[in-house]
Amino acid sequence: MTVVVGYLAGKSGTAPLHLAVSAARTLRSSLTVVTVVPKPWMTPSPAKVDAEYAAWAERLAADSAREAEQCLAVMPPVQEVTFRSQPHRSVSGGLIEVVEELGAEMLVLGSSANGQLGQVVVGSAADHLLHSSTVPVAIAPRGYRSPPSAMLSRITCGYPGTPEAVDLLSRITVAAERLNVPLRVITFAVRGRTMYPPEVGLHAEDSVLAAWEEQAAAKLEGLRADGVLAPDVEVAVVSGNGWDEALDDADWIDGEILALGTTPRPTVREGIAEVFLGSHGAKILRFSPVPVLVLPG
Repeated sequence: MTVVVGYLAGKSGTAPLHLAVSAARTLRSSLTVVTVVPKPWMTPSPAKVDAEYAAWAERLAADSAREAEQCLAVMPPVQEVTFRSQPHRSVSGGLIEVVEELGAEMLVLGSSANGQLGQVVVGSAADHLLHSSTVPVAIAPRGYRSPPSAMLSRITCGYPGTPEAVDLLSRITVAAERLNVPLRVITFAVRGRTMYPPEVGLHAEDSVLAAWEEQAAAKLEGLRADGVLAPDVEVAVVSGNGWDEALDDADWIDGEILALGTTPRPTVREGIAEVFLGSHGAKILRFSPVPVLVLPG
């Protein structure tokens, strides 16, 4: 088994390498660093152009491998590291080919450079891979650095409380067992910025939110009573004025990763995050202060 990480010199920084090393060390697996280079045109072209194009792609792959090797050299060792150049017309397509060929256990990506430091931002390649990957996809926040141990420490599952999400809990439980890390299950109770008109007052909002928190806590304890969750699994309901506050108040630890699942029935809303993560999952991903692991449906 191996962990595949997509890496390109000058793109996404070294954050995906840090997350990939932690994942590989925790799984006790090898690491494959993949640079997807553009595939040559199929139409005939002058020999000089073909040669220049091939040389450029070769340099791109070599520069990326050299940068990745320099970064990995100062990090705790992984069982085995290999570097690979994969020609393809798209980054997502090239990574999928490698994942399928190697039977990879996880695919690790970096966030788009358009986001803020510490933020998980889904770029175009990650956007497509969340549609098509058959293995879990882990996305590192911009500027992410692995903890001193370079190991994952805990998986937190964002549980929405819906019946269909019980299957997600089962799959994330298996993932936590495979990683040999503790599992925590959180339901986020979020007060909307304009939950009620001002004339109603905050008291009504507080009452509604408190009742919802109580119901969510009862559902979580019910999962434990039904044997869906083991007795030692930590459960919590975390609330906040908006998703950013709720995510900030969840008491994260170094090396933690937040696991989300894809929705079984895509909706007809715009954007992959909404289609495959659901609207709440998209907001959780956007404000997560830790890496996010998205499990395929």
